[in-house]
Amino acid sequence: MDSQKEALQRIITTLANKNEELHNFMETLSHSLAGVQVNSPQAVSDLEEEFDRLFTILVEMKESMINTIKQEGAKKTQELQHQLTQSGSALKSAVELLEFANNALDIKDEDEFTKAAKQIKDRVTMAPAFRLTMKPKATDNMDHLMVDFNQERQLLQNLKFLPVPRAPEMEVGDCLVLDNTVSVAWKMPVEDSKIDHYILEYRKTDHEGLPRIKDERCWEVVDNIKTTEYSLSGLKFDSKFMNFRVRACNKAAAGEYSDPVTLETRAFNFGFDSSSSHLNLKVEDRSVEWDPQGGKGLESKVKGKENKGRSGTPSPKRTSTTRSPAIRGGRDRFTGESYTVLGDTSMDCGQHYWEVKALKDCKSYSVGVSYRNLGKFDQLGKTNTTWCIHINNWLQPSFAAKHNNKAKSLDGTAPGRIGVFCDLDSGQLSFYNAETKQLIHTFKAKFSQPVVPAFMVWCGGLSLSTGMQVPSAVKSFQKAENGLGGSNSSLNSMAQ
Repeated sequence: MDSQKEALQRIITTLANKNEELHNFMETLSHSLAGVQVNSPQAVSDLEEEFDRLFTILVEMKESMINTIKQEGAKKTQELQHQLTQSGSALKSAVELLEFANNALDIKDEDEFTKAAKQIKDRVTMAPAFRLTMKPKATDNMDHLMVDFNQERQLLQNLKFLPVPRAPEMEVGDCLVLDNTVSVAWKMPVEDSKIDHYILEYRKTDHEGLPRIKDERCWEVVDNIKTTEYSLSGLKFDSKFMNFRVRACNKAAAGEYSDPVTLETRAFNFGFDSSSSHLNLKVEDRSVEWDPQGGKGLESKVKGKENKGRSGTPSPKRTSTTRSPAIRGGRDRFTGESYTVLGDTSMDCGQHYWEVKALKDCKSYSVGVSYRNLGKFDQLGKTNTTWCIHINNWLQPSFAAKHNNKAKSLDGTAPGRIGVFCDLDSGQLSFYNAETKQLIHTFKAKFSQPVVPAFMVWCGGLSLSTGMQVPSAVKSFQKAENGLGGSNSSLNSMAQ
């Protein structure tokens, strides 16, 4: 009976998965159908616009060339008209001179004849008819302004739709997720010299496999990529996966998207648990600041509203991280000199990394991990269930690793940004200079319960960076050191 139920349950699970797959596929088809109904009229409109632009260019060119012919004709007309006017004036003068010369032949008086002959000679020398160039300054030929449209006509007759680029193919083997940077690569199935650029789209998702039409996040777009690879850096990995797809574009059209690829982008995400924080701490999701006025007038309200009993030990179910309840009872709020706030997500296995930056002029703070059942008067590093490094910039500056009320002074000065690496599988907690990835200190411990990030702040503030992968430099260092943290054996402990 039990085996039949298990078999039936497997069938039900298979059918449910298939139903979800078919539902997702139908949504894809509906989305594509709606796209065709919108894009077809748009394609016609785009084509009409292109032809209108072509007609406009032809009309403008026609008007420009006609204007050139008219200007050339006007110029030639003016030059020839001017020559014609000059020639007419010269001809009139020459006719008068010829008539005068013929009349001089009839003069009988020798002195008058001599005088007339001299006048005729002088006038001939100065006559316009002998100073004019007997060559037209312009011809009536306009052949140099003729055009041959045979080639253009042939081009227009061969006009056709520009081929839409094919969908690129994602090179999954060359895609890399490392140090909160995602590098993706792709190729064209066939060489296409007309491709101008690529458009990459990506989005975060918590669903493995093919992207869903109705996903919780929208696609982000990176346009005008000139190569067949691209890297997105400085990402915050607050989702389990990221979808990527790419399309090729030429001067006229964009091709279809490539088949999407889904890359895993798991990282440790948490915020400050404001319900656990000391009343003198002002807590935001990713920052905490000392507020000396925060506890005044509130302690009386907290009293009397404390929940009966404390929350029990977290479930032994082996999950990497577990969110704490949204509301914690007043009895769980830190008080006294325990200026502490915990993270809102616990860890019971795996490797996790986050970074903490001290705000300017922060006088005293601690960064580390703790069991969830830390007492409300307990201070980080002074119990056997807390591990931390403590930085004191007040009066007597100190930089030390603390656990179980023991302190070990650390060399150098505290960096402005600290990286915390918690490896629950190998039982170690390491602190790094987040900028240089230089190891500061390592605790070795056998964590018997889930742990949470823990922080102490006095007179200042901290900012938190989560959603981070374990940096490759940290992984390499831990592997080389084989989990050893150097000369800190005095603080290494076996957690009870």
